[in-house]
Amino acid sequence: MQRVHQELKKLASISATPNPSVTRVVYSKEDLKARTYFISLCSELCLKVRTDAIGNTFARWEGKNPLLPAIGTGSHIDAIPESGMYDGTVGVFGGLAAIRYVMESGYVPERSIELLLFTSEEPTRFGIGCLGSRMLSGQLSLKNARKLKDSKGRDLIELLQWFNFDGQLKDIPLKKGYYDAFVELHIEQGPILEKENVDIGIVTKIAAPSALRVSLKGQGGHAGCVLMDDRKDAGCAAAEIALAVERIAKESSSIDTVATTGILDIKPRAVNSIPKEAYLEIDLRDTNVAVRDKAIRDLKNEIEIICNRRNIESSVELLNCDNPAICQKELVDAVQAATENLGYSHKKMISRAYHDTLFMAQLCPTTMIFIPCRKGVSHHPDEYSSPEQIEKGIETLALTLKSLSSK
Repeated sequence: MQRVHQELKKLASISATPNPSVTRVVYSKEDLKARTYFISLCSELCLKVRTDAIGNTFARWEGKNPLLPAIGTGSHIDAIPESGMYDGTVGVFGGLAAIRYVMESGYVPERSIELLLFTSEEPTRFGIGCLGSRMLSGQLSLKNARKLKDSKGRDLIELLQWFNFDGQLKDIPLKKGYYDAFVELHIEQGPILEKENVDIGIVTKIAAPSALRVSLKGQGGHAGCVLMDDRKDAGCAAAEIALAVERIAKESSSIDTVATTGILDIKPRAVNSIPKEAYLEIDLRDTNVAVRDKAIRDLKNEIEIICNRRNIESSVELLNCDNPAICQKELVDAVQAATENLGYSHKKMISRAYHDTLFMAQLCPTTMIFIPCRKGVSHHPDEYSSPEQIEKGIETLALTLKSLSSK
């Protein structure tokens, strides 16, 4: 079990920025190197490894009855710029450690157990998260995938030419029934487990995310020469919209409604020039679809009011608007039984962050296993989960996989 910590440290060293920060954007040289390292560890365990056309990587421990739907686990290893070393990676390398742990016990599964490294859970490259699982579940069509471009204008097909992945894009979606169940191990990315001194979080529901892109066009001019009443300041409109995002979330009928303006930029970005254009990307999510969708409608209406009052042209694009995932009771019970067998404390909880499991829920029953992270910090170099916490998560996952694969 100690080995996984050294593997996580080595993975963290594969970064475009100096440690302790980690930057590993999908389809970068760092991503390729990290994938190669992961596959080498899978080969040591004689797992059967394959990749699909966008790089989703499957490592299978074949069971006694390989025709039965497999039990899946896994997560991602891409990392947003200057983030930490545990987000996603604990689910991939911890999943590998769980398989190793079960193998060493002498157990042979009835169903195959498959570890899945998802491509591009983070939205860094294309502005949309969970690319790999969206395509596996059929939630992102091939037509729309081909339209994806990064900030430098490179599309998905162009970037894939640099990698030697197998298969064709049309073959990526998995059929329902490919997996009998899917369980993802992950750091909580929140403070609840640490505050309550709980070992394991068992996820019962994953929040429904949405993302909006707002483009504004005003009129530029010299900051000293255009009087205030004559201005069409796109930057001020953007600032007002960002405050409206916050207010709408706070005024929601649900405590689970959260909204964030994560990107706000203006042009020409000169101190003595009135902003002529502005650009925002907004994240809005809730565990209740109806409440989430009402907040989206309220925000669109507010944007229209603000821009009409300020004489600003606007366009609003809904980048994604996904359904929540409800975790199957039988899987939740299986994880709970594992924690009780191990003597670990547990808490049933909602995941307000979304993960690849959100989309795997379109294919099979799912749940997630959360472990505490220090002060709830994530997507930051200070992100940390202790070796003891990680090992408890791995042991819980191992017993859960053993139980599910025995049937």
